[in-house]
Amino acid sequence: MEFIDPQLQAYAEAHTSPEPKVLSDLNRHTQANVLMPRMLSGHLQGRFLSFISHMIRPRRVLEVGTYTGYSAICLAEGLANDGLVITIDNNEELTRTVTTAIASAGLECSIKCMIGNAQEIIPSLHEKFDLVFIDADKENYSLYFEMVIDKVHSGGFILADNVLWSGKVLQPKPDKDTQGILAFNAKVQADDRVENVLLPVRDGIMIIRKK
Repeated sequence: MEFIDPQLQAYAEAHTSPEPKVLSDLNRHTQANVLMPRMLSGHLQGRFLSFISHMIRPRRVLEVGTYTGYSAICLAEGLANDGLVITIDNNEELTRTVTTAIASAGLECSIKCMIGNAQEIIPSLHEKFDLVFIDADKENYSLYFEMVIDKVHSGGFILADNVLWSGKVLQPKPDKDTQGILAFNAKVQADDRVENVLLPVRDGIMIIRKK
């Protein structure tokens, strides 16, 4: 994920609003106690997600891939007064960490956690979303995109994380996960239902606006 000089990364973080204490605590807990802590959005990307949410003021947000709940809390920060984040993950072992963090943030009424297979849960959601954040298994990104696009309001947004995949998108012999990311990026680029921009923030974020 290190696409820029570490000193420049530190400078960017030093000139970004600090993460709330509940998030810094969750960040430390994740780094110390959870496998693959690099999956956490972290300070810079977390503030980016919060900014996007504040700009959109969404009523309904869908997140595919909860992990320890950091990004869900960031997305909930900009919700409309009656807003809700629905976040899906299949790792039941992290439920206690997620619910504890959400309670510490005072967002129990603003974030709904669903445990299970996103491919089964998404079709059961009879909602229209203003914002979707895809951050789950990479080989199924294209599938998730197709599953959510009709559930997004016209003018709504889809964000997809890890679309540069630690630079592996440039490798001549991509592995299975990288192939999934490459297929997704190409699919979005060719889709006339949307407009998109790929930002080299952290591990790459694709911002997609449904026309």
